[in-house]
Amino acid sequence: MKVLAELLQGVESETPYGGRAVSWEPLGSAWLKLGARRRREKNEPGGARVVEAVTAETRSDVRLELGRVLRFGGGDWRIVSGETVGGRAILNLERIR
Repeated sequence: MKVLAELLQGVESETPYGGRAVSWEPLGSAWLKLGARRRREKNEPGGARVVEAVTAETRSDVRLELGRVLRFGGGDWRIVSGETVGGRAILNLERIR
């Protein structure tokens, strides 16, 4: 299945009260060929959280950097790893639910 995803970069700024805020700056879009979604539970001090993961394939693009976000299917997916093979980018994406 192919989906059109929006590529976003987080931009941090300081709030008037000394806190930090993140806004998302659009960088473009990419067509993704998605693999099967996987789920796992991640135990953290605040409790267990569910992490969803998926592998996506697209054309290689220098904007597809680790830590950036692809928005599709009603969710934000962080690029956690990837490699380029023959002009194609194979990306591992995660989102915490």
